[in-house]
Amino acid sequence: MREHFTFNVEGAQCHATLDDGPKPVGLLIVTGGNEIRSGAFAGQAHIAAHIAAKGYPVLRFDRRGVGDSEGENAEFHSASPDIAAALAAFKARKPELRAVAGFGICDGAAALMLAQGAQCSALVLANPWTFDDDSGDAMPAEAIRERYAAKLKNPSEWKRLLSGGVNLRKLAGGLKAARNTAPPPPSNLLESLKAGIAGFAGDILFLAAKRDRTGAAFLSAWGEDERIAVSTTADHAFSDPADQDWLVQHLLSTLDEQARQLDMG
Repeated sequence: MREHFTFNVEGAQCHATLDDGPKPVGLLIVTGGNEIRSGAFAGQAHIAAHIAAKGYPVLRFDRRGVGDSEGENAEFHSASPDIAAALAAFKARKPELRAVAGFGICDGAAALMLAQGAQCSALVLANPWTFDDDSGDAMPAEAIRERYAAKLKNPSEWKRLLSGGVNLRKLAGGLKAARNTAPPPPSNLLESLKAGIAGFAGDILFLAAKRDRTGAAFLSAWGEDERIAVSTTADHAFSDPADQDWLVQHLLSTLDEQARQLDMG
């Protein structure tokens, strides 16, 4: 069953959607950028339906100033009150909930990290935003090299090059960037993200799409971490059906683990 309702965040009415399920473990979805709660091409809505079909209730919401919600859009840096209010509304709507996992993509993931986990019991953080500005233009050299290596194996890319369909100036700039072997300097945001979850006691799973520049930048900047699962085929929003299935399976594994821990408690 899907239900729409509103909740209050510092005087502003925010809109939420609950895909209900009977289990005492839920999923709170924090969207990235200025994306509405249904997600790109209704991707978040499809994910919520899949998860709820397995018995886990799912709450999605529009933060202040986004989609149907009132108030000023202060971006992800100031989203902590919105996430806290959404979690409180989720628990008020479903008082039987004993654990809630938070799931965010891009700066939705960053918002959960800056909120120190937002009192969730577990976190699934996909392609976390690590750039200090809004451009995200600085793609890591390793990711650029992998991208060009894939292009060299593609006959259609050679055809484009020989037919003049490739911007040679852009190609030269990309090759120059690919030769850079120095690690990128740490961003101020990256340090804040690390500090934000340093004391988080719950389980954390990072999901990174190597085809996505935000995911590639996260992998390069964050470094090795046994909590990271990597998709070599997914785009930023895991829009391909196979990649969305991969994402949903990781979400379900996290929720199943939360349920298992409750049974052991």
